[in-house]
Amino acid sequence: MAGTASVAGVANAADVVGVAEILAAPSAAGEKMSVKVYIPTPFRRLTGNQARVEGSAGTVGALLTELEGKFPGMRERLRDDKGSLLGYINVYVNSEEISELGGEGTVLKNGDEVSIIPAVAGGSANGSTNGAVGAETRRPPVTAFTEEQVKRYSRHLLLSEVGPVGQRKLMNAKVLLIGAGGLGSPTALYLAAAGVGTLGIVDFDVVDHSNLQRQILHQTEDVGRRKVESARDTIQAMNPNVKVEAHNMILDSSNALELFQQYDIIVNGVDNFPARYLANDASVMLEKPMVDGGINQFEGMVSVYQPGTGCYRCLYPEPPPPGAVPSCAEAGVLGVLPGIVGSVQALETIKLILGVGETLTGRLLLLDTLSMDFRVMKTRRNASCPVCGENPTITELIDYHEYCGLPIPEELEQQRAQEQAPAVAESDRVPALAR
Repeated sequence: MAGTASVAGVANAADVVGVAEILAAPSAAGEKMSVKVYIPTPFRRLTGNQARVEGSAGTVGALLTELEGKFPGMRERLRDDKGSLLGYINVYVNSEEISELGGEGTVLKNGDEVSIIPAVAGGSANGSTNGAVGAETRRPPVTAFTEEQVKRYSRHLLLSEVGPVGQRKLMNAKVLLIGAGGLGSPTALYLAAAGVGTLGIVDFDVVDHSNLQRQILHQTEDVGRRKVESARDTIQAMNPNVKVEAHNMILDSSNALELFQQYDIIVNGVDNFPARYLANDASVMLEKPMVDGGINQFEGMVSVYQPGTGCYRCLYPEPPPPGAVPSCAEAGVLGVLPGIVGSVQALETIKLILGVGETLTGRLLLLDTLSMDFRVMKTRRNASCPVCGENPTITELIDYHEYCGLPIPEELEQQRAQEQAPAVAESDRVPALAR
């Protein structure tokens, strides 16, 4: 799945002064009021699989009330028992999040588009480990190209925005990919092809037949292998100039900071909320830029969080209740979707390394493959954010499974036990469990 304030706790439509007058007021041209509402994929079963519906209310709150009355089940998807918008639901008017406008009292104009954007978890699973964080050091900086590298990167060298100086930046960069699954696969391949010098890959899982529909780092003969090993072989076969650091482990509070410190940029492609909030908090605490991606069924999102510009918690301050947002394993995902989203993540990472163009910092790219609709929403840092705000209340990593209300996976319990036990040989470690 960048920084706006939470929409939770915004005034309800019933509390907005003058709603009746606004609803009764005709449009400037005297025509019937019409507002289009974008419905996310997980909610479309409520709207008869319509991606967009029309409303005629004059404020956001009244429009949501209209939708809740028209489509049974919609209210439960949007609001808590007290009638406030759920913390993992954001609502945009055109490209502006409503908390930056007038909340649910935001006045709508004829032709406006309102978008309902829930958090998504989709990406790559992240679980058990049995390898320690690598202690590899940074390679000596590249100063000259070999003849093979000049040929390999010739199309980059022709670009004035890249050239020899930019290509050296790529070759000296260290990027950590969280997940070697749907999003990590295209991201890793394009970063490797571009010549990023060091790619770290953290993943706990083994390759399963169900992965092959979208996880293009892995082949049929890799089924049963550790994903980090399969990924390493694929990347090095593509570009032997790239150093691959494989971390066969669960990303956890005990290892995230040590791991992240070794890299320049973090690329997040996990499919569970504990790992997503952990990656966000660790990146903020270490002041590391993070390129974040998420997928669900037919939809995807990408944003870039840089120090001081906001973070994932600014957009989604709290995780959804367990089961409220299904993972790809539960809801399914179109195989080509992570290829598109992961390619955008690779592009944003390359732009960060080169220092060229305009990244998605402060913006959220949303794409719907069914309608082939790409939209960019504005995001902002929330001064009250518990991690990156003016007075942060979360200043160290916590237990994120407990925070998200989820049980600790068996693999994570094994990993924590091994971390607390005396060192053992790699051959004696418990093998990763297949999913």
